[in-house]
Amino acid sequence: MTNKKIKLRALEPEDLEFLYKIENNESFWEVSHTQKPFSKFILRQYLENAHLDIYESKQLRLLIEEEPTKKQMGMIDLFDFNPQHKRAGIGILIHPDFQNKGYASEALALLIKYAFSHLQVHQLYANITLDNSKSLSLFKKHNFKEIGIKKDWILSEGKFKDEVLFQLIKE
Repeated sequence: MTNKKIKLRALEPEDLEFLYKIENNESFWEVSHTQKPFSKFILRQYLENAHLDIYESKQLRLLIEEEPTKKQMGMIDLFDFNPQHKRAGIGILIHPDFQNKGYASEALALLIKYAFSHLQVHQLYANITLDNSKSLSLFKKHNFKEIGIKKDWILSEGKFKDEVLFQLIKE
């Protein structure tokens, strides 16, 4: 999946160092629900299994790469893929060096198109904490609708945070 600015592509063994830096960056742990660092050994095993079909693994993680430089900028995921009910969760993470440049919006647009056209999902959803204004704006820009607030849903640094549930239903 490509446009003029970015490419979404499958993870490759060469992405190990980037994945290691992202997964072990504690500032991302809240959104990824991570509680401990990942070893390179574990991440290498993950990469070896990244080829599994979304229908088998129920998830798809793609690397966001800048075109034409091929710089690794982040990742975008489909998770909890449910082909029976035609839905999936969506998450996105952009490295701080590439934030506020429109890359997240480009990646989200490409993945929405892919999910609706190729995977035939009927709806996508996202869970975003109320204090994550960038992500709230991003998903609203792409017509996700706020359908509810989960009170005290995420415990982060000793405090509970509310989480907004967003949904995009295919027209």
